[in-house]
Amino acid sequence: MQRKLGRSGISTSALGMGCWAIGGEWSFLGTPAGWGKTDDAESLRAITAAYDHGIRVFDTAANYGAGLSERLLAEGLGARRQDCVIATKFGFEVDEDAKVVRNRSEDMRTMPVARYVAAECEASLKRLGTDYIDIYFFHVWDYDNIMALDVRAALEQLVDQGKIRSYGWSTDAPESARVFAQGPHCAAIQTNFSIAVDQPEILRLCEQLDMVAFTRGPLAMGFLTGKYGSNTTFSQTDVRNAPWVKQQFQGPVSAKLSAMREILTSGGRTLAQGALAYIWARSERTLPIPGIRTAEQAAENATAMEYGPLSADQTAEIDRIMADARA
Repeated sequence: MQRKLGRSGISTSALGMGCWAIGGEWSFLGTPAGWGKTDDAESLRAITAAYDHGIRVFDTAANYGAGLSERLLAEGLGARRQDCVIATKFGFEVDEDAKVVRNRSEDMRTMPVARYVAAECEASLKRLGTDYIDIYFFHVWDYDNIMALDVRAALEQLVDQGKIRSYGWSTDAPESARVFAQGPHCAAIQTNFSIAVDQPEILRLCEQLDMVAFTRGPLAMGFLTGKYGSNTTFSQTDVRNAPWVKQQFQGPVSAKLSAMREILTSGGRTLAQGALAYIWARSERTLPIPGIRTAEQAAENATAMEYGPLSADQTAEIDRIMADARA
């Protein structure tokens, strides 16, 4: 399965590797935001396995691990970087030594936006060990849409300078997505979309305007894999303890997974592969970016591309089952 990456014209695989989970332990405004302890050596094996199994899109952020995820991706890809699409994100203050991420909204108001965005880009380029970023996502979900015009203009300047090839916004707000989509080099919108959380307006926008929908959380943070249930608990440094995770993913999926199991595992798929197949069935513009922490996960998720999407009838039945449980 191959895709053209919207307006960018970049040809790539239909599945990406989400690199949030390899960032290890870090916090956002004092609240755990990572996925607990990680093994950097295994993270590097996961990146290699993802590449070896045909994945060519790698989605990270300055936030993830307070810079660690970007650095691991640089090491894991090495010279193979030229064959890959790297997407990363900006918009927050990253303290690499303290493993803490803070808001930067005040800086964005008190200093020229173009200078701020350029500085953030340079920091990520250095950590990624590259001289260009394929897709640079604005990571501030609820930023003012009028003020975002200046951010979009700054990103267009980076395109002109060759620092980035395209850009997008990581947001669940259709109107915010539409603001960025008016920029000539906006190629993608990243949004929280899965069996558990629907985003019909974002999908329609991407279809109408030739953009790719990077779908984060496609496996509902692991709850669609069947490995976790309603009573599962996680370490105190794991973001999956957060109330919003329980509300959006753990509760709804745990209540409905048994009713969807036969559909998701049709044709010999695993539950995770079925969840990815649902996303492809909903729109040809989707590019799921499941979080991958191990080589085994990389192989399983990549193999989903061999099965392709679910049928229209199967997709409709899942929508019916989930109708009263979605966030």
